[in-house]
Amino acid sequence: MNNRSENINYFESIMDLVERKGKDELMVYIRNSDFYTAPASTRFHLSTEGGLLQHSLNVYECLMAKRDNVVWGPILDEVGKDSLTIVSLLHDICKTNFYATELRWRKDSNNRWEQYPVYAIDDQLPYGHGEKSVMMIEKFMKLMDEEKFAIRWHMGYSEPAGLYPQVGKAMELYPLVLALHEADMEASKILEVER
Repeated sequence: MNNRSENINYFESIMDLVERKGKDELMVYIRNSDFYTAPASTRFHLSTEGGLLQHSLNVYECLMAKRDNVVWGPILDEVGKDSLTIVSLLHDICKTNFYATELRWRKDSNNRWEQYPVYAIDDQLPYGHGEKSVMMIEKFMKLMDEEKFAIRWHMGYSEPAGLYPQVGKAMELYPLVLALHEADMEASKILEVER
């Protein structure tokens, strides 16, 4: 899916199925934020308008596909669809109201200087990445411990090396941490790579 209005409708139809107190208030926040228009990153993957929404849906699809896997199926069935939906679609909510556009200079094909817009980070709430997403979600909706851990540690071993023991322990305690990390990597490193 690449059409933003289709992506918005798809995202909202999936979230409509979640039965969790505070979900409706969270959706009001999302609709009033730049979640649907923000990029997923400044330059690594889906650095384009609507990239965050597309990435969230890609992670959802990758995580849901794991339910058909002989190893992951029983584990993820036990976790439940609401939890899978919440962690995959909202793991990067910390990127709402996080980016700004600025103009930079480069030389065009005729070797003349031109300005061009780029995304830049404008972090008004510097509270980390995964932990910031957990905090933002919990302003509206209570998360279960497994969901908190999965969202907090979804970056896996991309975290600083000093945190590797905590990442590994979190994955042992809650396999959903590893499943979400894998789905995030599959989305950003396979589905979202320009070939």
